[in-house]
Amino acid sequence: MAKKILISDPTLRDGNHAVRHQLSREAFIAYCQAAEAARVPIVEVGHGNGLGASSMLVGECRLSDDEILTVSRQHLHNSRLGIHVIPGFCTIKKDLVRAIELGVDVFRIASHCTEADVTDRHIHYVRQAGKEAWGVLMMSHMASPAQLLEEARKMESYGAEAIVIMDSAGAYFPDDVKERIATLVDGLNIPVGFHGHNNLGMAVINSVTAVNEGATIIDGTIRGFGAGAGNTQLEVLVAVFERLGFDTGIDLYKILDAADIAEKEFNPVAPSISPLSIVSGLAGVFSGFAKPVARAAEDYKVDPRDIFFGLGKRNAVAGQESLIIEVARDLAEKNSAAQKG
Repeated sequence: MAKKILISDPTLRDGNHAVRHQLSREAFIAYCQAAEAARVPIVEVGHGNGLGASSMLVGECRLSDDEILTVSRQHLHNSRLGIHVIPGFCTIKKDLVRAIELGVDVFRIASHCTEADVTDRHIHYVRQAGKEAWGVLMMSHMASPAQLLEEARKMESYGAEAIVIMDSAGAYFPDDVKERIATLVDGLNIPVGFHGHNNLGMAVINSVTAVNEGATIIDGTIRGFGAGAGNTQLEVLVAVFERLGFDTGIDLYKILDAADIAEKEFNPVAPSISPLSIVSGLAGVFSGFAKPVARAAEDYKVDPRDIFFGLGKRNAVAGQESLIIEVARDLAEKNSAAQKG
């Protein structure tokens, strides 16, 4: 019997990063309909940084959370509706309460890979409301396998029904994935998942490696639409899993149709592995920093690659966009002093 793999599709959430959170109502409708037709199990929607994140700091979304959840719910019937939740951006009394009212099915409660403690109240609240809650550990390359297991066990104790680790910087090689997923599968009593980014061209093989080590939940976005160099490309992933004999339940022809629809609805449709994305992966810095790093480099007349490596040295994580300016300014001052000297 073929091993079943649960696919969660964050095209309409992580993909919002690729267009500065400006996906239109029409894009949400068109892709929800296409994903529904393809039998995608979970469709994750929202601002790139999740529920409640729309702001001047990380980018203002074209649509409000209410608009996104309402229109998505209207066009998803068999596919479940998912959202990404980062405590700090997302409040319980305002954001979580409203998301439950609007019919969200799967709440993916996320923290930096060493800060699972902040998810306690959010996971408890979602579970008490009778909804499904997963724990998500972002920037997971910044923690050892043992550390990840310790943090994942916290989330499990809070009531998380699955744990997903994110390669937010696209920094992993297959051996990195193998070690971490195997450790989590052996040490937890709940399903384990993997969310890849493609900065070093490893997203698909890393996802296959995760499954081979016991992961049963895998994220993928249509045409790789996502932050930086993009995510694991969903239609490729489905085809590869079918070839390997894994059962995703997704209709291959229909997901290929969805890729064509996305090409018409999303602009730009497909992130590529740019030179800057490669540096982001090597530096272990969040993929979504690519555009603000490029802008800061232009403003301060410094090399964006130097900014990325500088951010890597400071262990910068998503939500610390102010560090980009700080690093760029420091580089500019050093360059100026070197020229004078």
